[in-house]
Amino acid sequence: MAINGLIYLAFSYFSGHLKRDLYLRPEEAKPRHLLADIWSHIKLHVPRGEESKRYNTLQKVAYLSVIFGLLPLMILTGMTMSPGMDAAFPFLLDIFGGRQSARTIHFLIAWSLVLFAAVHLFEIFLVGVFNEIRSMITGWYEVKPEKKS
Repeated sequence: MAINGLIYLAFSYFSGHLKRDLYLRPEEAKPRHLLADIWSHIKLHVPRGEESKRYNTLQKVAYLSVIFGLLPLMILTGMTMSPGMDAAFPFLLDIFGGRQSARTIHFLIAWSLVLFAAVHLFEIFLVGVFNEIRSMITGWYEVKPEKKS
């Protein structure tokens, strides 16, 4: 998992994916913008047209939280629980307060990742399974036209 994560980070950095697609612009970090995005999700707004080509603010926050928060913590708490890692990384036991605390944090992170995956699947079903799966496999994404008001 750690090696795969490092490869993903390297590819995302050198391809520009992190800066181009996941970087939060200053206006996106403002509470008003975040609340508007949350409200849009509560109303189950399905993006169309140009809006569907970009990550929205909540997607960016979720992906960045998983990439730079949950997954590294999952790896570190997993290493902390392993007695074989004590010699190489004894400081991990101190950071996480022992094996039992690391186990609890690991468990909470695991459920957070399950929740992330469940919400992700719900959103895929909401916007259209066929189009989303096809775009993951082939890279071809059909942009649905904006609704006329």
